[in-house]
Amino acid sequence: MALWGGRFTQAADQRFKQFNDSLRFDYRLAEQDIVGSVAWSKALVTVGVLSAAEQQQLEEALNVLLEEVRANPQQILASDAEDIHSWVEGKLIDKVGQLGKKLHTGRSRNDQVATDLKLWCKDTVVELLSANRQLQSALVETAQQNQDAVMPGYTHLQRAQPVTFAHWCLAYVEMLARDESRLQDALKRLDVSPLAAARWRGRRMRSTASSWPAGWALPPPPATASTACPIAIMCWSCFPMRLSVWCICRACGRSDFL
Repeated sequence: MALWGGRFTQAADQRFKQFNDSLRFDYRLAEQDIVGSVAWSKALVTVGVLSAAEQQQLEEALNVLLEEVRANPQQILASDAEDIHSWVEGKLIDKVGQLGKKLHTGRSRNDQVATDLKLWCKDTVVELLSANRQLQSALVETAQQNQDAVMPGYTHLQRAQPVTFAHWCLAYVEMLARDESRLQDALKRLDVSPLAAARWRGRRMRSTASSWPAGWALPPPPATASTACPIAIMCWSCFPMRLSVWCICRACGRSDFL
């Protein structure tokens, strides 16, 4: 789908296309783009752009496309589409015909980009929280099994006063709990949808909060400028620092008993 084709008599130079197209990067946002499209289709029903039957047809087609993407995400890269948004729209039109074009009513790629990125960040945070809790559970279980084991505590890699191995394990549980609180805070900041912000200031057709899909907060005017949301989850960089302490202890040769 050539998004700029109507303005020019010739195709874009291949060098410009390679520079401009983002599909090779944003294909990773396919699932989020489809989920956002389903939510938008429901919003369009509330303002009379889509009938309930049309929305149902679009949602079913999008769900089929979602399963196809999950089964083979690499198929996207074989396309000549400019970005993941045009790829999803093109596939939807293939499935439902001209009805697929109505989905873009009142929507801009600006708010699609911001929405997809936020959804991806939210999904990533949920995965990180799950992994963090699994590690905490493993440490607690290990501590329970070794309550009487004694080991030297360390300061500057030098052995110091003795502690129990369980105490050492639970110290990391506490550290990971602080890391989790940072992720939970990031999740709250990410939980505002840019959908309906359009290019930036919103649409006159915007639906009311009561008719918006459940779990999707209405956007503030500068929502599309908030594409720095991945920075919110960079607090997780603390986690490799925790692991680095373990690696250093093992590498120094003073903790072979662990």
